[in-house]
Amino acid sequence: MNRSDDNEPGPAGHAAPEATDFIRARIAADVAAGKHGGRVHTRFPPEPNGYLHIGHAKSICLNFGVAAEFGGRCNVRFDDTNPTKEEEEYVRAILTDVRWLGFDWEDRLYYASDYFEQLYAWAVHLIRAERAYVDDLTADEIRAHRGTLTDAGTPSPYRDRPTAENLDLFERMRHGEFADGTRVLRARIDLASGNLNLRDPVLYRILHARHHRTGDTWCIYPMYDFAHGQSDALEGITHSLCTLEFEDHRPLYDWFLDQLPVSHRPEQIEFARLNLGYTVLSKRKLLRLVQEGHVRGWDDPRMPTLGGLRRRGYTPESIRTFCGLIGLAKRDSRVDVAQLEYCVREDLNRRAERRMAVLHPLRVVIENWPGGTVEDLDAINNPEDPAAGARRVPFSGVLYVERDDWRDEPPPKWFRLAPGREVRLRYAYIVRCTGVERDPTSGEVVELRCTYDPATRGGNTPDGRRIQGTIHWVSAAHATAVEVRLYDRLFVKENPDDDADGRDFLGSLNPGSLEVLATAVVEPSIAAAHPGERFQFERLGYFCVDPDRGAGGEPVFNRTVTLRDTWAKIEAASRRDRA
Repeated sequence: MNRSDDNEPGPAGHAAPEATDFIRARIAADVAAGKHGGRVHTRFPPEPNGYLHIGHAKSICLNFGVAAEFGGRCNVRFDDTNPTKEEEEYVRAILTDVRWLGFDWEDRLYYASDYFEQLYAWAVHLIRAERAYVDDLTADEIRAHRGTLTDAGTPSPYRDRPTAENLDLFERMRHGEFADGTRVLRARIDLASGNLNLRDPVLYRILHARHHRTGDTWCIYPMYDFAHGQSDALEGITHSLCTLEFEDHRPLYDWFLDQLPVSHRPEQIEFARLNLGYTVLSKRKLLRLVQEGHVRGWDDPRMPTLGGLRRRGYTPESIRTFCGLIGLAKRDSRVDVAQLEYCVREDLNRRAERRMAVLHPLRVVIENWPGGTVEDLDAINNPEDPAAGARRVPFSGVLYVERDDWRDEPPPKWFRLAPGREVRLRYAYIVRCTGVERDPTSGEVVELRCTYDPATRGGNTPDGRRIQGTIHWVSAAHATAVEVRLYDRLFVKENPDDDADGRDFLGSLNPGSLEVLATAVVEPSIAAAHPGERFQFERLGYFCVDPDRGAGGEPVFNRTVTLRDTWAKIEAASRRDRA
């Protein structure tokens, strides 16, 4: 089985793009030199043992992007070599995420399990060449025999088994004669190598486990390191783009290609993986968050998974922009999450229609409004997009405004509502606060009394007086009750993996990462919005309709991001206070 298209020429007349990073420069040089016949063929090779996260998006954008820029191809291949951790659910979710990001693998969807028979044959080839042997040591014993960074490994007592015995045992392993963990197939390389990956690595282990694609056909499975490079070779991959943790594995992959009768040799190039502030990107840690109930599943909007980001309201365009913005490096570093938030703000500012919502309602009665009258006012859908047009918003004599837009004793430069103060209601009129109703027990303000100026329709001031404050509102008679979920960063530390204080990463969870508001109201134009629709709630932030419904069946809106980086301001104030 060989899917290599080495004999196909590179794209005729395709101009190489300008090199913007070291990977593209390397590929451009290969194309110019006619290497691989001038072809560029990459792949995105996820393991189907979890959901994709923002770090995978960087790899997806890189592999598909490079292929497109050089007129090449990109495969999707599932490296499904561990049936105990892999599920068809993950396969479906990964494919959904890749398509959602905007990429198409066309007819090039492959699985490492497609090559199990070929990989087995190559393992037999290594045994016949006395480059592999069956070992009876346990996993712990193999680890102990491998040595350390300063001490060479020691040979297994089974390292010099006769070839015929190794062939017999390996075949019997395939036929299920031995229990899990009793035997493995190891490569015979160099126990004194400074690279621990070359100290007789395990190639096959016994696993009596049902595979999501091959069922019970196999009870031995190749290790990832044995399957990965050969799968690239079989598919004719020209440039195998990997993260830095695979740099020490490259000599092993090259050793396999040197020993095996492969017709194509991929070229591996490593780049730094994405580390994003205020979250974790380890599958193991993300799994803990889900299993221990710290989040509400893999697509919880606080998770860095693509499903979580999608549910929170992030657009694929914003994620692709982010991946291009952060670029590629040869050293690991941590990217400020504010860059990701900037990208989605910029994108949603252009595409999201504006609506008015009140998250903490305070009732306002306009005392001189004509009783029972409802007036429809024009409101702009998106000032960044004239084609988005306008909508009609009902205005009546009883409104809701944000409680935060009121102060009993206004501080300096307060331009919102206060006793005797005037303020402009967005798209409507200028009103003046004339009175306050309070709860007789708590003293809390429960209602404001105002008057409006009929001459200021649309917020205009024909007499030329200056009104500095503008606030949003919702007509009480037309308001739709909704649940709003205010999401914030999942961790309070920029690097939750930093355990210098002796705490597990879970000790840095942000207790305020989710606030649920059950009394919010929105204007009627979005009462029937569909899951996934995104809006800017004026003066508040960007929000997305969640697939869930609230406890009373009301719509649920997730906050994608605030309009400004309030977190940075809070942190700066906190640092000043500590100083």
